[in-house]
Amino acid sequence: MGDHYFSAEPGAPSRRTTVDLVLRDLHLRLETDRGMFSPDRVDAGTRILLDAVPAPPAEGHLLDVGCGYGPIALTLAARAPGARVHGVDVNRRALDLAERNAQTAGLGNVSFTEPDALDPALRFAAIWSNPPIRIGKDALHELLQTWLSRLEPDGRAYLVVQKHLGSDSLQRWLTDSGWPTARLASRSSYRILEVKAREHP
Repeated sequence: MGDHYFSAEPGAPSRRTTVDLVLRDLHLRLETDRGMFSPDRVDAGTRILLDAVPAPPAEGHLLDVGCGYGPIALTLAARAPGARVHGVDVNRRALDLAERNAQTAGLGNVSFTEPDALDPALRFAAIWSNPPIRIGKDALHELLQTWLSRLEPDGRAYLVVQKHLGSDSLQRWLTDSGWPTARLASRSSYRILEVKAREHP
């Protein structure tokens, strides 16, 4: 696990390839590489998320947490050309390819950066994520707390999580932690969770 897709500098030798993201409203050819999440195909959970969630807000700031080489962030940017989309990831190799993929797709309303480099004052109208479950429960909870706390009051987050990797327990933890969470969709072994912003007294 030391050199997994959530490593900042993957040690796996580079071997670039391309994958196709084909949705009902969008077709993107994306460059990928070794040392990042799902380099040989767009992950099934990501496809289910992109097929199942409502259209993103037409404007405002939108966020993809754990963006990898960019399939979710680029879909947000294509579907909401009036919005500003941000993709964050710790994997620098993935960030470089995400930027290349945005340029190839002609999407100028999206940018990619490491999490700490994103303006801490930004608040998000929507967050979409295929979160890195395998970083461990404590690290995952810290990650989600960090970003969900930056939802706008009427914002929504949409997370895709496999059932056998703890989607139901994550849903309970989110709700118990103050973010009302419901199961929006269930396909194959995946759950799409809709998370509302935490209510502040």
